[in-house]
Amino acid sequence: MTFQERLRGHPTGGGAVGAVVMVLAVAGAYYGAARLGLLQELVRGQVTPLWPPTGIAVACLLWFGLRVWPGIALAAFLVNLPIGPSFPAVVAITAGNTLAPVVGFVLLRQAGFRTELDRIRDALALVFLGALAGMFVSATVGAGALTLSDAVPDGGFWAAWSVWWTGDAMGVLVITPLLLVLPTLRRPSGVSPYRWAEAALLLAGTAVVTLIATTSTVNLLFLVFPFLLWAALRFQLICAAPCVLIVSLLAIRAAANSSGPFQDHDLFDQMFTLQAFNGVASMTALLLSAIVTERNRTQRVRAPRHGGRPAHPRRGLRGTAPSAGARPAGNRASPRRFRRSPAGPGTRTRRRGPRSRTRARCGAGARGPGPGGRVRHGREPLTGAPSTARTPAAAGFRSWMPECSRSRRRAAAPLTSPTAAAVPAEPSSRQPPSTGPGRPG
Repeated sequence: MTFQERLRGHPTGGGAVGAVVMVLAVAGAYYGAARLGLLQELVRGQVTPLWPPTGIAVACLLWFGLRVWPGIALAAFLVNLPIGPSFPAVVAITAGNTLAPVVGFVLLRQAGFRTELDRIRDALALVFLGALAGMFVSATVGAGALTLSDAVPDGGFWAAWSVWWTGDAMGVLVITPLLLVLPTLRRPSGVSPYRWAEAALLLAGTAVVTLIATTSTVNLLFLVFPFLLWAALRFQLICAAPCVLIVSLLAIRAAANSSGPFQDHDLFDQMFTLQAFNGVASMTALLLSAIVTERNRTQRVRAPRHGGRPAHPRRGLRGTAPSAGARPAGNRASPRRFRRSPAGPGTRTRRRGPRSRTRARCGAGARGPGPGGRVRHGREPLTGAPSTARTPAAAGFRSWMPECSRSRRRAAAPLTSPTAAAVPAEPSSRQPPSTGPGRPG
């Protein structure tokens, strides 16, 4: 059962009362995240390099659909009303902040996005459609409203636009995956203490290395990527999303204070460097987590009866019983080498390859039609011509060909095959000497 279905089953999850409660809850979460995001404002007290409400809005739209957009609009209006330059500018900014998540949600829905983020296409869609493409709307409308209301100086449109777009896109890349993974969390059973220690060490190491890289005068931002790879490979999105959040927060803090690799740069260069770093870090963690998750799910689907190990499509696993419909482990022959026997359904004969022809010349040829006999595919001893002479099936005759046991059963059974009845019996190539003049009878 999905998170949305569980919420609909709640007493307040359905009907008009449930819809109102849901809208108010979304508005409260948006407003609280906006107050936290404004602590790192860079342009006129309302443009920040990380805007968490955008990530919350996209996640809520993915969970509950378009019916929660009034809560996003209400919270955006209440946040921008005390800090906006004018009422028309506040209305325009509110419209942009509401329309951007809706556009991102529609693009993700058209791309077949799944909230589990267990496919590569889901990670790519969230990065390029939900974050980078969808947030063009809010950045363009918001920076344009500030420019038209003279809230930013002349020529400052692109600086305000870059900061606005960076903040909204980072909100989707950092906050949305973290929220989408929360409904999938379950209390793990049978997890060793070493696993918990590894996760704690990973989070602490990521924080320490990122803090060193963002405060050093030497550009050491590349040192955080091994920790992101570690988190994605070992824990997938459950641990990769918190690591990306830690890295992004510390990088944004360094860019806001113009320290470390962000010093001695203007606002546009800082935002470009910050967007490139956070975008690459988020894409690395999301894509690698999706790849590992998709691979694990494929292995579980292919081998549901073998403890999660992949089974051979024909031979099964060594040491385990083959699955239903699989060929025995000892039979290495491919099904393509078998064809249906002319004797009727339920019987098979082996297609004759070079080795089978060699055995046929030695007297162990393929089964022939007809009761009580086998066809020897050899040559006449005197003329060398191909021989199809029928030899009687000797009692107790044993052959190492796979069909011999079935041939003996068919030899003992009465003639029932119309194909065999249509083939007349041929005289044997070795006839007893006939009686004639001068020869005793």
